[in-house]
Amino acid sequence: MQLGVNVPNFGPGTDPGVLREWARTTEGLGFDLLMLSDHVAITPDVAERYPEPFFEPFTALSWLAGTGTRLRLGTTVLILPYRHPRLLARMAANLDQLSEGRLVLGVGVGWARQEFEALGVPFTARGRLTDEALTVLRETVPGVPVWVGGQSPAALRRTVRFGDAWHPLRLPVDRMRALLTDRPLPGFAPRIALRLTDAPVTDPERLAGVGTLEQVLDDLDQLRRLGAGTVVLDPYHGDPEQTRHPETAWRALAEIATHRRSTP
Repeated sequence: MQLGVNVPNFGPGTDPGVLREWARTTEGLGFDLLMLSDHVAITPDVAERYPEPFFEPFTALSWLAGTGTRLRLGTTVLILPYRHPRLLARMAANLDQLSEGRLVLGVGVGWARQEFEALGVPFTARGRLTDEALTVLRETVPGVPVWVGGQSPAALRRTVRFGDAWHPLRLPVDRMRALLTDRPLPGFAPRIALRLTDAPVTDPERLAGVGTLEQVLDDLDQLRRLGAGTVVLDPYHGDPEQTRHPETAWRALAEIATHRRSTP
């Protein structure tokens, strides 16, 4: 099972130098994949959690591909209705070529109603627009893996129809297990939290990746047993001030990496 990292490409502490250091740290610790989030118009509903500066993911990943990193590069998740399907397909194909086949597209329908309005995209049509974009992607960029985000019945149907893997975001392990038993899916590549605590977390709704090192390692083992080909670790917890202190996240990632290297 491979491990990836969702890197903050936003917030007051993020700049090109920090993004470059995130890539060096992620690769140096032995992780396999670096992923970035997607927003285009940083409207108030977005800015509360993901404020400016916000580096657009295709632009930032193309830049990172040219910095010497050999990591796989991806999006978690690209909001498909925000871009014309043909433009999206061209951007994805070009980035995959420029990175020598290392692109992974995690995709979703989006949630920020104000951002949809700012872009002139009808919020209520986002499901249909997502399906249209996926149809074009599958026809024109067949070599790029597509991971479909979301946990709704529509998202699971979309995964079966278009996806290479289901890409749920920040759920408890038991919730993912229950959804995986509902229907056969083409693959499983969850994104989970990463927040290490000194004492065990006993909340029955504990998110995967939250708790002591032992709890998080057990979560990873359970996800592996559930068939996860890749697990993406997300060390960002919603406070933009965190982006000023990435070393906290790097220490947590180093603990996971150290155990990974020591496990046969």
